[in-house]
Amino acid sequence: MPMNEKRCVITGLGLVCAIGNDTDECFESALTGKSGIADVKSFDTSACYSHKGAEVSSSNEQLANGKYDRTTALGIKAAGEALADAGIDTDSDGASDIGVILGSCIAGAACVEKYYNAKVKGEKGDIDDLKAMPASAIAGNVADYYNAGGITANIVNACAAGTLSVAMAIDLIRGGKGEIFLAGGCDSFSSLAYAGFHALRALAPSDCSPFNHSDGITLGEGAGVLVVESYEHAVKRGAKIYCDVLGSGVSSDAYHITAPRPDGEGQMSVITRAVKNSGLKFTDIDYVNAHGTGTAKNDESEFLSLNTVFADNKHLSVSSTKSMTGHCLGAAGAIEAVLTVKALTEGKLPPTTGYSEEDLKVLAEKSGDINFIANKPLEKDIKYAMSNSFAFGGNNASIVFAKDPNLLNLTCPKQELYVTGVGIVSGEFNEESKTYVAKLDTDTFKSYGVKSAFLRKLDRLSQLQLLSGLKALEDAGVTVTPENEGIIGICIGTNDGPMTEIANFQKGIIKDGIDKGSAFAFPNTVYNAAGGYLSIATGIKGYNVTIANGFQSGLQSVCAAAGAIMFGYESIMLASGTDECTDIDEEMYSDLGMAGEGKMTLGEGSVTCVIEKDSSATERGAKRYAKIAGFSSARDTSGNRSDNLRLSEASLTKAVLNVLEEGGMKASDVKCIYGFGNGIAEIDDFEMGVYKKIFGDDIEVKLVKKDFGEARAASSSMQFAMLAKDIYEGKFESGIAVSYGTSALYSAVLLTKA
Repeated sequence: MPMNEKRCVITGLGLVCAIGNDTDECFESALTGKSGIADVKSFDTSACYSHKGAEVSSSNEQLANGKYDRTTALGIKAAGEALADAGIDTDSDGASDIGVILGSCIAGAACVEKYYNAKVKGEKGDIDDLKAMPASAIAGNVADYYNAGGITANIVNACAAGTLSVAMAIDLIRGGKGEIFLAGGCDSFSSLAYAGFHALRALAPSDCSPFNHSDGITLGEGAGVLVVESYEHAVKRGAKIYCDVLGSGVSSDAYHITAPRPDGEGQMSVITRAVKNSGLKFTDIDYVNAHGTGTAKNDESEFLSLNTVFADNKHLSVSSTKSMTGHCLGAAGAIEAVLTVKALTEGKLPPTTGYSEEDLKVLAEKSGDINFIANKPLEKDIKYAMSNSFAFGGNNASIVFAKDPNLLNLTCPKQELYVTGVGIVSGEFNEESKTYVAKLDTDTFKSYGVKSAFLRKLDRLSQLQLLSGLKALEDAGVTVTPENEGIIGICIGTNDGPMTEIANFQKGIIKDGIDKGSAFAFPNTVYNAAGGYLSIATGIKGYNVTIANGFQSGLQSVCAAAGAIMFGYESIMLASGTDECTDIDEEMYSDLGMAGEGKMTLGEGSVTCVIEKDSSATERGAKRYAKIAGFSSARDTSGNRSDNLRLSEASLTKAVLNVLEEGGMKASDVKCIYGFGNGIAEIDDFEMGVYKKIFGDDIEVKLVKKDFGEARAASSSMQFAMLAKDIYEGKFESGIAVSYGTSALYSAVLLTKA
């Protein structure tokens, strides 16, 4: 698993939000203080205490020919501009190398509303709306639209998702997993999000003004996409370069599912990580595009963290562009990243708007040495700029851009990684539902010290995740303490996420009204709630990311977790795959024609594996199930894109051969495959046919879904865990866990004897 010194640069920008339909228009609007906030048009807010939103004027037809849901359409629009700006011909052979990493918070929420509006009326919902509901559809759809054949991932860490997507693109490039990525985020305006924030009393009654009135957020929509590529790749194709993206930071508050830590510890941690990973000092940073939501708790903690971390910086300027764009949730960090790059390269810093003369006096008294730019732009030649995002679940992310290259030694020493713990929560077959259902009882949670009051806050998905995480930590002999809480991270993969909570919340507001959303239920509608609860319950404060990318998401989480350790972010990572099986899931997959008689048998579960670097495992005297010798993901754009299965011999073959090469092994060295067959004949026959071509007849293929059902992300994590156990027990010297998702992405991990 070689690392490299690759510089990462930004070569293309794309942006659409309420203040403009392209990057230049949006940036000019931000500089002049033009606000996109107005009365909401998408739905009736007459029963609500707030009526403000920041909506994009373009229709889906104008964004992407009307073929896609609004979140995806916004992403397609911004991605298209970024590609054009970067001078990339998507019809050329080079497009097949482009990866797509996109963040989202609410994903296809608008389609959820359409689908259940029909269902509530007793009609059959549109299958296209059903397909577009999960976040796992977005990156694949954008990749298909532009013939991008590189790695895809949907990052779903709520309002930090867009920033995390850029951070992951950097890591993939420096980890040798790709040369060029479309990275960013997209989210659409939705009644679900509006009702949820309304229920939390978090909406501003008028236009939001962060670090000022702090009486709430104004929701927005949009997309921001950046072309991130290695410097060598950019130079080779003669691309213009906006700036370098130096490094990033990711952390967890481990405090509360919706509120930030009042002491700002998590925010200060992520800023510190980003500055350190960029090879800079706090005094080097010239400008921060702040998270700046406009809620009292967020503004207070961020004001504290900025003033504390940058106490010795006498030239720092800060602003929040959400005062004009609104809070665009999973797209927010990406939109702000694009605006930050423009500010850096043009020497023009956008303001925070909404200050009166009296407000300016108050700001001057509390801002200290930091220049919180108010109302008017600031012309200033700057070298280093930072963009920060803080999210539900206590997830924090930060990225640093540089106008002049900072020639750092980015080499990370090759590290041996081991599986040191396994926690499995699986389903048992239920004769009535004909599905595999997991048993979750309060006594089991109590045995791990989980209090009933905390457990009641968790939806089923989060309970599954919490239990497998606790089991894995116990099996690994890891106790989270103040000394190690910051060097342990979490990476969770899921296909469906909290779709049951999303559907039930949406059906509730359809029935009772947008002003009647549940403040108790809403936090569980975000995909990263499970990871947030796990960090809160365990005290883990390190790296935290949730990936929603099809059935193979659990195995992709292993790849991401391994990468986080390889770059020295953490010493220990929890890598999980989690999906639930409820009436909603059964309904969805039956409507899609994938479950039922002669199809796959649905299951649920959560599998968490502890992955640890050699020095940490040695210091702890940890048992070692197996060694991670290679990991790879591959995607192919060929084939019928309307086909749910998207089977690709080229992608599966590439993923397998990549891990063999990375591990320095031949096909004849491997005797066991943990595969992804799930009872659908077309999938099973396809998989076995590819393995026969690669390995011949002398290969044993094990299929966990025969015993536990199709539990999507949990199944792919189960494949990895069971292989590790087999190797530990001496059944095999080595083996490969392989999984695939309907986004046509295939992931493979090679394990060998420890």
